[in-house]
Amino acid sequence: MHWEPVIGLEVHAQLATATKIFCGCAVGAVSSVATGSGEAEGPNTRLCPVCLGLPGALPVLNGRAVELAVRTALALGCRVLPESVFARKNYFYPDLPKGYQISQYDCPVGVDGEVAWGTGDGRRRIGIARVHLEEDAGKSLHEGAWGVGDRTGLDFNRSGVPLVEIVTRPDFRSAADAAEFFERLREILMEVGATVGNMEEGHLRCDANLSLRPAGSDAFGTPVEVKNLNSFRFLQRALEHERDRQAAVLEACGRLAHETRLFDVASGRTAPMRSKEEAHDYRYFPEPDLPPVLTPPERVEAIRGAMPELPDARRQRVASAYGLSDYDADLVASSREWATYFEALVAERVAPKTAANWMAGELARLLKETATPIQRSPVGPAALAKLVAEVEAGRISVTVGKDVLGRMWSSGRGARAIIEAEALEQVDDRAALEAVVADVVARNPKAVADYRGGKTLVFGFFVGQVMKATRGKANPSLANELIARALEQA
Repeated sequence: MHWEPVIGLEVHAQLATATKIFCGCAVGAVSSVATGSGEAEGPNTRLCPVCLGLPGALPVLNGRAVELAVRTALALGCRVLPESVFARKNYFYPDLPKGYQISQYDCPVGVDGEVAWGTGDGRRRIGIARVHLEEDAGKSLHEGAWGVGDRTGLDFNRSGVPLVEIVTRPDFRSAADAAEFFERLREILMEVGATVGNMEEGHLRCDANLSLRPAGSDAFGTPVEVKNLNSFRFLQRALEHERDRQAAVLEACGRLAHETRLFDVASGRTAPMRSKEEAHDYRYFPEPDLPPVLTPPERVEAIRGAMPELPDARRQRVASAYGLSDYDADLVASSREWATYFEALVAERVAPKTAANWMAGELARLLKETATPIQRSPVGPAALAKLVAEVEAGRISVTVGKDVLGRMWSSGRGARAIIEAEALEQVDDRAALEAVVADVVARNPKAVADYRGGKTLVFGFFVGQVMKATRGKANPSLANELIARALEQA
């Protein structure tokens, strides 16, 4: 039988605030009040009575966290509720010092949103059920495989760190779409300043729910949750394994357990964590120590007015304004900084497609190799435009141009200065090139025979040899013409 996956995600993003959600403890750095130094000193150093839930300690809501949650809801197309309410989510776990988590339940920050990307038949639309605020728990460090061992360490530094939880509708039908959504969601959240997005440090974590049903059916199967996935690749691998595992159970006429599982990166497999049938009743009830959060329409509109252009809108605008394909627009408008560089390059009279090619090719390589953000590129748009002009005018070849860009990057000199100093101008002298071609053909009789025998791919070998002999300066079209003539006459 052909099975159809039904997938929904719950994403937790750490909000980019300086302090925790209900107290003044620092997030990401130890406060000078606690240590006198302002430097991190290891586990359990960013604590106070509030985030530890000690008797008599009362929470005070961080206004910046509320603003970032509203920005998140608006960026995801949600309707922001005029009143949201905090609730206590009751359960026992060693890294939850209060015995409950302050979260939101009936009245979240935002509801009924959507994230869309792509065009035409490839357009994807994923519903957002809700966006709500909550505090993070501490961190349990278990020894042993699958996170199970004889000893567990508890670090409460994360207790009270502000989170926004984004719950999607079960609109995904493939692991690849879920992974792409996760990646695009990170882009959106970083664009609006809601999170730093450092996944290695746990700023963005994802729980995935997957069930299978016969293709064409509207019914839902038994859902299985996979917890704590912190990379796009791991999310896709975990869902693909879980899809195949569930299909194998169903094909064998087995019964799937409604459970929570963990993904083991090394083996690429999931393993049971706990049964959902045995899950706790969280007994939500309104948090008595926090009043409702009021977000009047005028405040929502003020936040909306300060929002930056969102990634998908930017891609569509760049594609439409500059006549680029979706692929090229996706590359040059992948971030606000890349789009700014691209538009500055086009403003220097570089054709949009040419600008996209240079940015996605050699410039992207240099940025990646040196771990340099594009806004700090030592070769700015104006300097790159001058290099492109040299190539477009035929004074240097594209191959030499790439070499010149590398020299510009490392030296800070301009394209014209490097070309003149290194004598890199393209060789257009027909007589000089004829001599080079004749020498290459004379030194490679076997390759000539292969070419004359029908092995036309050998032509590329001769082009490479001529380019090598001229240090890449030969005019490509003239070189091709002369090589073809020489091989016919050989």
